[in-house]
Amino acid sequence: MSAPPSAGRAAGTVPVSGSRDKRAPVVRPVRRRRNVLMWCSLAWIVLVVVASAGAALLPLADYGAPIGFPGAGPSGALDQWLGLDNLGRSVLSRLVYGGQVSLLVGAIAGTIAAVVGTLLGLIAGCFGGPVDTVITYVTDALLAFPPLVLLMAISSILRPSFGTLLIGLTTLVIPTFVRLARANTLNWASRDFVLAARNMGWGRTRIAFREVLPNVVPSVLAYFPTVVAALIVAEGSLGFLGLGIPPPRPSWGTMIADGKDFLTTDPQMVFIPTAAIFLTIFALNQCGDYARHRFDRTMQQ
Repeated sequence: MSAPPSAGRAAGTVPVSGSRDKRAPVVRPVRRRRNVLMWCSLAWIVLVVVASAGAALLPLADYGAPIGFPGAGPSGALDQWLGLDNLGRSVLSRLVYGGQVSLLVGAIAGTIAAVVGTLLGLIAGCFGGPVDTVITYVTDALLAFPPLVLLMAISSILRPSFGTLLIGLTTLVIPTFVRLARANTLNWASRDFVLAARNMGWGRTRIAFREVLPNVVPSVLAYFPTVVAALIVAEGSLGFLGLGIPPPRPSWGTMIADGKDFLTTDPQMVFIPTAAIFLTIFALNQCGDYARHRFDRTMQQ
């Protein structure tokens, strides 16, 4: 007697048409592994952003006022969880308020550079000709300068301030977004749907902003966290060299500069802001890599 029809299903197989003996295996769907490292990175970024944004609401001492003995170690009080610096100021308070400067400069400069660079790259890629030549030459000229030398030149010409940092860092990363947007524009401008729009009589401006730009934006946004990470490093470098935000306003770079003379006696004064920069940069890079693999359409094809 032949086996009942339910036997094949119970064994995890289904009959194949044209053959009574052969059985086709049931392929189970592949489970995606959860990216624990990315979620930990996202949690760290949220923690830093929330703490920096709500610094005024936290029960922390003034970042510029001494509250105890210089160089005191960590204690139970909230202001002294990370100890005191060489002037008796709370390291935790200065770390939180310093995050405001580093994150705000990186986010604002990155946003302005992304908008300006994307528009210039879109115009260069869609219109071509002399417009493309001029934008490409200016971009290559800016990229020819070493980044740190360019930032130091701008900071030495202008008065060190928050606005000077924004100008210098924005100028530094605009060429990167221009080249990224231009390359993606040239890629999408040769697609069939763009050629169809041209055959329908659409102008270059309409095609650029209605057909090409929506496909370029995901690639730019996926690259945005990596650029913000680079800007935080650049701001920390300028702060360490004394060309960043003037005192008493703290930043992570100035905290490292203040503690470098006490590295042998109080290494935590350098280690704590350095660890904050490292963890923030690492988290932003992890989120940027995930965003590129998840949202960048050019990598999915």
